[in-house]
Amino acid sequence: MLLRYKMLYKNNLLVLEKQDTYWRIIIIEKVMENKSDAFDNIREKIKNKLVDYPDFPKKGILFKDIMPLFKDPGLINDLALAIATHFKKCNIDAIAACEARGFLFGVIVSIHMNVPFVPIRKKGKLPGECISATFTKEYGEDIFEVQKGSFKSGDRVLILDDLLATGGSMSAAISVVEKAGANPVNAFCLVELTELKGLDKLPKSTTFEAMIKI
Repeated sequence: MLLRYKMLYKNNLLVLEKQDTYWRIIIIEKVMENKSDAFDNIREKIKNKLVDYPDFPKKGILFKDIMPLFKDPGLINDLALAIATHFKKCNIDAIAACEARGFLFGVIVSIHMNVPFVPIRKKGKLPGECISATFTKEYGEDIFEVQKGSFKSGDRVLILDDLLATGGSMSAAISVVEKAGANPVNAFCLVELTELKGLDKLPKSTTFEAMIKI
């Protein structure tokens, strides 16, 4: 069985090929220098995988489901690699991702960038002493937490989530990372619902980007 796997190593894109029990590197090339190029080859593929569910989880909400992406492991790996490539010059020290869909690709991005992964979870899901931030989202109020000691002081953090809507979740994620003593320099979502103006709620000190704007 022939398998191929892409990974980012330092400033090189490695394409590995496995035949039976043997691995070999078949391509080594420099990653793309133009940051926008990192997403050009997959943006439409990702967009075409999204499924809309009107009136979920309550009436008036249009839910963007990213779960169909995970039926295509090659595309998910390409997505994680593109994110890692896009932020390679930002000197990221840690990846933080929001519960729960941010976890699904956040861990893979951290592997490609070779930096620690920190989960941002709902209240009561993490053991030990935690740091928290409250937020309001489209369908209620909630609290995000990270474990104390998750970051080193001054760590440059990239925060990942699947979608930016009203901005409540991402704003709280930025806040809790700051309270934990780190520096949330970048935030990224797969999708931004621009008409909800969630970007207006985010602090200017954190650079926000989305791959797909709707």
